[in-house]
Amino acid sequence: MMRDRRHAVFKHLDMLEWKACRRCTRLGSYRPVLWLLQKASWLGDYPAWIAVCLMLPVLHGKLGWIMAVSWGVSAAIGGLLYRLIKNKLCRERPYISFDLIPCTMPPLDRYSFPSGHTLHAVMFTTLAWQYEPRLLIGVIPFAIIVMLSRVILGLHYISDVIAGALIGYGVAQLSILAIDSAFPNLLG
Repeated sequence: MMRDRRHAVFKHLDMLEWKACRRCTRLGSYRPVLWLLQKASWLGDYPAWIAVCLMLPVLHGKLGWIMAVSWGVSAAIGGLLYRLIKNKLCRERPYISFDLIPCTMPPLDRYSFPSGHTLHAVMFTTLAWQYEPRLLIGVIPFAIIVMLSRVILGLHYISDVIAGALIGYGVAQLSILAIDSAFPNLLG
């Protein structure tokens, strides 16, 4: 019974969002925009966030390694949480449910809710904001492009991106609490 209710909720959301998603995917018809979003999507899967983590030891030495490991653990927890939710709720991607929404990049998996790319983009941006604001000049614009790419590439609904952002922010806040309690005054 519960599964049917969730399915009905997503069917209702899908019907509310599909036209907005369709309008967003039209931006992907411009080759330079499509190229940028596809590259950001690929980098936002994990390479960019690994690079951010590897910058921490360069900037902070031994303390940076502690931060890099804790951020990596946060990413793993976020990934596990996202995978559990995604496989439990099973929301189809917009391009699967609506023929008018093109998919311009192969998805990593079948289901769309929540956006894992967005979860990690917001999580790493929040951690950078707290511990290494110098990285924000690159992290914030990149995170925004990654989040936009999810809808414009036809891979996610807007609500998938919002949910991913909220979960990513929550994971980051829990990580900040854990890091600060384990290593008070980490950066002095």
